Amino acid sequence: MPIYEFRCESAHEYERSVPISARDRDLTCPHCGASSRRRISAPRLGTLGSMAGKLMDSTAASAHEPAVVDRIPGARRTAGTRTTMDPRHARLPRP
Repeated sequence: MPIYEFRCESAHEYERSVPISARDRDLTCPHCGASSRRRISAPRLGTLGSMAGKLMDSTAASAHEPAVVDRIPGARRTAGTRTTMDPRHARLPRP
């Protein structure tokens, strides 16, 4: 369930986890018992779980700083060994 911010008529602010189907209903303030309405607020993306936050950070970083691959990942290349069996690849220029 999402967490919404509410504010009562006496200016008390609080957060409450409410089902999406009940997001437009007025609630009673836990401080004074007055009627309170849901506020429009920015999402709190900084409070995501650690794995979700890391995924978002790595996705944003890869958009601006893509990783450059210079060899097949996990394969060790030694002099004189080929990574392919196609004889045409042996004639390609090497750096």
